[in-house]
Amino acid sequence: MLVVGFDTATPAVSVALHDGERIVSEASAADGRRHGELLTPMIAQVLSDAGASRADLTAIAVGVGPGPYTGLRVGLVTARVLGAVLGIPVHGVCSLDVIAADVPRGREFLVATDARRKEVYWARYDAAGVRLEGPAVGSAASIPGAAGLAVAGSGGQLYPEAFGAVTGPAYPDARTLCALAVGARDGQAAVPMLVAEPLYLRRPDAREPGPPKKVTPPASPEPSS
Repeated sequence: MLVVGFDTATPAVSVALHDGERIVSEASAADGRRHGELLTPMIAQVLSDAGASRADLTAIAVGVGPGPYTGLRVGLVTARVLGAVLGIPVHGVCSLDVIAADVPRGREFLVATDARRKEVYWARYDAAGVRLEGPAVGSAASIPGAAGLAVAGSGGQLYPEAFGAVTGPAYPDARTLCALAVGARDGQAAVPMLVAEPLYLRRPDAREPGPPKKVTPPASPEPSS
């Protein structure tokens, strides 16, 4: 098997290739404004580095967020198109679960990532890494009990006063994403596999324009006497 995994739910674009036993190639970059420019060349790069082609792929794993609309959409659209063209399955994984999978076990913790507007996307996990609550979006200060819990993800770095100790990675790692998808295939699902649908949690900043406003013509001047 050959699984390509990628996540674009955060400013980091991460891509990896897994052969069913190990990661054979990977690439990553942190540039929150260039997801569309970076992702496709990075997929081509990891395939080339492994001496493989798109035709060799047997599955795709993609982070489904939550995340900002534009970056997240790049990853999901790419995964769907690639899966449809190649006729292979596309497995979605919550991006917060991917971060959580790299957090040391032994105590309850949070994962929080930047949601902009002074808010975070967050989820709560038990000591074994099982998600208990979320994903949700809101201010860091509004998360119940957050001050006493360790936190992974960039949200902990942005709002350290709202949480306990900062731990774990800031962004999802495609190597972990691939490993989770391969584990699920082997009946060892550490996190739920999802349909490749984006977890936006809120509407995008952009809005479709409404109908044109009715323009009232100016009144005709009264005739002079």
